[in-house]
Amino acid sequence: MRWAMVLLALVIAASLPWWVSGYVLGVLTPAFYLAVFAMAWDLLFGFANEVNFGPTFLIGLGAYTAGILDNRLGLPIWACLMAGTLAAVCGGVILALPALRVRGPYFGLTTLVAVLILSNLIVVFADLTGGEIGLTVPDVITIDAGVNYWLALGFMVVSGAILLALSRSPMGLILQASGQDPVQAGALGFNVTKHKLAAFTISAFFSGLAGALYVFYLSTATVGSLVDVTVGVQVIIAAVLGGRRTIVGAALGAIFLVTATEALRPTGELATLIVSAMALLIVLFFPNGFMGLLSGIGRQA
Repeated sequence: MRWAMVLLALVIAASLPWWVSGYVLGVLTPAFYLAVFAMAWDLLFGFANEVNFGPTFLIGLGAYTAGILDNRLGLPIWACLMAGTLAAVCGGVILALPALRVRGPYFGLTTLVAVLILSNLIVVFADLTGGEIGLTVPDVITIDAGVNYWLALGFMVVSGAILLALSRSPMGLILQASGQDPVQAGALGFNVTKHKLAAFTISAFFSGLAGALYVFYLSTATVGSLVDVTVGVQVIIAAVLGGRRTIVGAALGAIFLVTATEALRPTGELATLIVSAMALLIVLFFPNGFMGLLSGIGRQA
């Protein structure tokens, strides 16, 4: 029954470009990219229990690498996407090194510092990155709103399926055990270091690729839209709203966050306050997020 509902939802989502306006597609397309960011973050926090307060470090590496190569060298889009993803994976491996030595808030502080360093580097090397003004990305994958929507939706679905499969595989179980008690997991013979490094690499892969695709959708790269700490807070809130260790819930949280903010835009500056209050109430009364709420409704039915 659950999978039938998921399939129906995907069919409806895929048909939207045929009967909704370009405005609606323009709202949902960024939401799908945010969903991938949140799902990749959930793999690290939900399963490996690594408190990553700087998801935009990996997103920014992927986006800016792809954007710079397109702007300065005019490389094909596919080459820019590959380079952006590779840059994020390298950044994920670098970020994993302190995670193998420190835990909890200490690692969280390290990730925040990484974001600040990347932001400062973008400003310092403004001739290359565009600095505070932003970097123009000359090429786009397509200007068709429907195609952009389908690309983002397909990427979100494929990414979610892969991340969900990984989370339910033996690797996901080992990550969860390692996150809860790394000493006991090591005593049982699991290679904690190898699996955590793999989690960082996988999360960085999807974050970097999503960031690179997103920058070709935006056709510009700015610190405020890709690297800023507030963007990272959105990613974290989306994942928490959806439900920890659910992967799919992170996507639901991201779509809710973006659509609710857009729906409340007529209220002006109150929009952020209202959405934040709603998110707080959901977290307080439904600690397991949307997925926990949906599971409870399903059991009652």
